[in-house]
Amino acid sequence: MTISSKFISWLLPAVIWLSATTVFASSADTLSIYFAGDLMQHEAQINAARQADGSYDYSRCFAHVKPEIRYADIAVGNLEVTLGGKPYRGYPAFSAPDEYLYAIRDAGFDVLMTANNHCMDRGSKGLVRTINMLDSLKLKRAGTYKSQHDRIHNYPLLIVKKGFKIAFLNATYGTNGIPVSKPNIVNFLDRSQMKADILKARLMKPDIIIAFMHWGNEYETTPSSSQIELAEWLLDLGVDHIIGSHPHVVQPIELIGKSEAPQKHLVVYSLGNYISNMSARHTDGGMTVKLLFKRTNGITRLLSYEHSLVWTSRPTLSGNSNFVLYPMGVDRKLLNTNEAFRMNRYMNDTENILKSSINR
Repeated sequence: MTISSKFISWLLPAVIWLSATTVFASSADTLSIYFAGDLMQHEAQINAARQADGSYDYSRCFAHVKPEIRYADIAVGNLEVTLGGKPYRGYPAFSAPDEYLYAIRDAGFDVLMTANNHCMDRGSKGLVRTINMLDSLKLKRAGTYKSQHDRIHNYPLLIVKKGFKIAFLNATYGTNGIPVSKPNIVNFLDRSQMKADILKARLMKPDIIIAFMHWGNEYETTPSSSQIELAEWLLDLGVDHIIGSHPHVVQPIELIGKSEAPQKHLVVYSLGNYISNMSARHTDGGMTVKLLFKRTNGITRLLSYEHSLVWTSRPTLSGNSNFVLYPMGVDRKLLNTNEAFRMNRYMNDTENILKSSINR
């Protein structure tokens, strides 16, 4: 199936395609959810944020995207680092300074997905400390748990906002071979467990079920056959929409459902990186997706969606002291020649990826 004109034509009456600096209009009977990709913290990012007094300052990183994040009713990101404490390290075993999580919260994120291949980078201590930090900042979470008790009481993650009930699911293909020690739990792409979790979510009687899957092959700009098949399986069991992460590059968006059907299912195969130190082609930026839901006569449907691109400027390009995340519509006058070239190349490359076909 391709991302074809029949799907786009269904959306046109419901959404105006806006620039990255414009936001969805939200009303009492609508709900907007903003999804961002991989929130990473490589060694260069840690070093750039370090201050003379030993503290860390990330305030500039999200300054240009903060209005978009905060405007959404719910903002969701993929936390692909641990808050495992010192020593702080980047790849291959991530542990970010606590100030990074404060900056994520202050930027406006409400929910963080934690099941990914790096969630066990600092072992049990890192997993538990990350959860404790999230809870202390009152950030909602899904994907990793201190114990079975924690999981039973907090998963699926049910959020009630503006009268809408949203159930979030989150699972990962693996943890880079690092075992998960009892009593800790990481949600894996285990179909028997996922089926039980979807049933539990449905029993919560939510308006929307959204699965955030950490899947696919790194650096591949098209979804694998296993991603496509798993997406179909999830939708068949009652998941409404699917958001993907892990490849560190953007993959196409697919809107599934017959043209005459009232309900459509959005599958975003990979959002790519949100902020990172990756610089290879296709990895220096990412995609955000905003979903707008509307309740009519007691039924909640996807009214429209909008994608936008973001790009990360690094000190080695900008000459500035820190990493800065820029939205697609940023005034290019804020960028130097090298930054503008790299950003434009990323935007053009990614729009071509989004136009590509999905082989079925």
